[in-house]
Amino acid sequence: MSTKKQRRSENFKDRQKKKSTRIAYLAAIIGGIVLLLVLFFVILFNALFPPVDMEALHRKKISAKIYFSDPQERFLVFEKRVIYKEEDPAQQAKEVVRALLEGSKTKSKTGNVNTFPAGVVLKDIRLDKDGTAQVNFGAGLTKNHPGGSTAEMMTIYSLANTLAENVPQIRAVKILVDGKELPTLKGHISTAHSFQPDPDLFAPVKEEKS
Repeated sequence: MSTKKQRRSENFKDRQKKKSTRIAYLAAIIGGIVLLLVLFFVILFNALFPPVDMEALHRKKISAKIYFSDPQERFLVFEKRVIYKEEDPAQQAKEVVRALLEGSKTKSKTGNVNTFPAGVVLKDIRLDKDGTAQVNFGAGLTKNHPGGSTAEMMTIYSLANTLAENVPQIRAVKILVDGKELPTLKGHISTAHSFQPDPDLFAPVKEEKS
């Protein structure tokens, strides 16, 4: 049988062990809380003060003419946009087409009509030596296009005129979907060939009254 002294010693060791365990648990809890607080404030700081893209900050910007359809879908009318300037013509063409796909910014005031359906994805643009831009879209172009000869014409020539206006190296435009040629957007106008810009579709300039 253990003596009182041994029992007191064992009880003391047991209490010390439990105390050490509680301290370890408490330290772990406090450490976890501190870590969560640090993460919270890091996330909050990044949300309030997002990192600056220094490369984008120093990229030059230019004014571009982006063509949409007028309310009657008879002519092309332009809206000015500020886009990034690229040295490579194909990359510049991508910037231009992205602005076109974003749609009209003055639609509520002017009634301008978007010439591409919402959600169309630009996959790639390749510029041939003869000045033909092969513009590759996702399947949403044909899937979501409203159809009709007028709407198809506005889509084709808003693209051709916008690219030729803003990228001097482009003389014609070939439309692809998922990297493949297509016979037509929606059954009306053949897209088996490339399209040159058509200045006759530009809206007539209104003469100022004297």
